[in-house]
Amino acid sequence: MAKEKQDPALNDVECQSQLGAIGDALYAIGGKWKLRIFVALMHGKGRFNELQRTIDGISSKVLSAELKELELNGFVKRRVFTGKPIVIEYELTDYALTVRPILDALAEWGGMHRRKIRQSMKQDFEASKISRQ
Repeated sequence: MAKEKQDPALNDVECQSQLGAIGDALYAIGGKWKLRIFVALMHGKGRFNELQRTIDGISSKVLSAELKELELNGFVKRRVFTGKPIVIEYELTDYALTVRPILDALAEWGGMHRRKIRQSMKQDFEASKISRQ
C-alpha cells in the first residue's frame, strides 16, 4: 500500500497557531549562537573561556549576552564559586534538554542539506567541464 502524501495546507486557525508557536520558539532559541551554545554545553558544565574556545567566531560580548538571555529563559544555570580565582560555570537546565530532539533533527537535516548542495555543485562542475570540451 502506497503511503499517502499528507496535505501540507493548514486552515487559518492552525496557521496562526503554528506561526505564534514558532515565533515563540525562535524568540527563545533563535539566532546565530544560541543553539551552538546548547550543543557546547551538552558535554557538561562549561566555563566562559571554554565555551568561547569551543564556539568558533563568537565574541566574548556576544557570548555573555547570549548566556544571559538563555539564563533568563530558564535554559542555563550560572554558578559562581567564590575563592581564588573566582570560577563561573554554566550548565544546561533539565528544561533545556527538551530542546535536544530539535537539535538532533537540525543536525540530521543540516548534514543532508550539505550533502545535497555538495552533490549539486559537483554535478554543475562536471557539466561545465564537459561543455568546455
